[in-house]
Amino acid sequence: MGPFWRPAQLALHLPAHGRGRALAPGLRRLLREPPGSWDLPELPGFGGPLEPEGTVAEAQRRCAALLGADRCWFGVNGASGLLQAALLALCPPGSRVLLPRNVHRSLLHGCVLGGLEPFLFALPSDPLTGLWRPPGPGRLERVLAAAHAGDGPPVAALVLVDPTYQGLTADLPALVALAHRAGLPVLVDQAHGDGEALAAGADLVVLSLQKSGTGLAQSATLLARGPRVSPPAIERALLWLQTSSPSALLLTSTAAALEHAASAAGRQQRRRAEARAAGLRRRLGALQLPLVANADPLRLVLATAPLGINGLEADAWLLERGVIAELPEPGALTFCLGLDPPRALERRLPRSLQALRQALGGDPLPPFVAPPLPLLAAPELPIGEAWRAVAEVVPLERAAGRVAAAPICPYPPGIPLLVPGERIDPERAGWLRAQRRLWPGQIADTVRVVAGS
Repeated sequence: MGPFWRPAQLALHLPAHGRGRALAPGLRRLLREPPGSWDLPELPGFGGPLEPEGTVAEAQRRCAALLGADRCWFGVNGASGLLQAALLALCPPGSRVLLPRNVHRSLLHGCVLGGLEPFLFALPSDPLTGLWRPPGPGRLERVLAAAHAGDGPPVAALVLVDPTYQGLTADLPALVALAHRAGLPVLVDQAHGDGEALAAGADLVVLSLQKSGTGLAQSATLLARGPRVSPPAIERALLWLQTSSPSALLLTSTAAALEHAASAAGRQQRRRAEARAAGLRRRLGALQLPLVANADPLRLVLATAPLGINGLEADAWLLERGVIAELPEPGALTFCLGLDPPRALERRLPRSLQALRQALGGDPLPPFVAPPLPLLAAPELPIGEAWRAVAEVVPLERAAGRVAAAPICPYPPGIPLLVPGERIDPERAGWLRAQRRLWPGQIADTVRVVAGS
């Protein structure tokens, strides 16, 4: 199998270790050992995430203390696996869980596995870029009131995504306080963050150490704090979903990344990266290249729509010229600078983006139309039943009135535009057809629907 990259490429994608430049020192030393020497089972003395004693248990206790958590569990199936375990620990079968529309698809899979009903709440969207915006306290207050006012199964928990893939953040302390007053525990998908949600009062937080730390892909951790969640329930869910032979390399990667981030050297590494990122932002601003304001200094989001360019087309054009972004979307293109940005970044990226504007730019794209969604809705058919049902494939043009049997989920970032079990009304069908034009090559011109629906 040939190489996946060339040295001349400007790699601005995840993992955040920048193809090894920013790996935690402890992990870097381990990887210098003979290949395979670190591929160990749960030996006595080493243990695993669910063992009470051993090297892993000690590392989990240290990392919990560093992050201000009561408990910490390492995972080797990425943030996805830990989000699913957290969901199953919080919600008994048959209950509802409040999920934002920008939820990652792994939580829908968790609903299927746990026999849960996703109660999906709409988010504001930005007409300039088409990006989902975080919910404000007023919106969440309306969502919680609607969730408790209607009939149906009890609501067991609230899930929030903060920060978003693009580094957008909400007023988490206010949102968590609202949920707690309503009697709901809060799980925060903080795969793109650093654990700040714990200080905001969240009960469970999931981190991805490859997205905002110096860990390898699939390194992740689940943090718990407070009395609203039972550690035995979490460990039971982890036992159901995690492998019985966790990778020693990935467990070590998780511990090394968390401990390095909290060290003086790790903090200095981040300060250096953020200083370079701030200088780059100033340079791009001077060139009048529109950037989306966000809270993550190391996520640079170019608003391509004001330049008259679809972000997917911008990504393809840059890729041909050796610039690799992380996330293309119709109105924006996200670059992950990482904790040790490439040496040529400040020279090459401004020059490449100027060339992109000159080659593809034009009149601004029309404003993006928000999806025609109610504030709060549950699938008409149980999500697991719809996903397993006998299905037929129909053109999007003939999908109105049918019940979806599979998600429509452009990837990345794995955020579903349509959830199995939802009935596709005419307005939604029209919006999905428009989305297909905006996501060339990412959305098929057909959709799977439940046979006979």
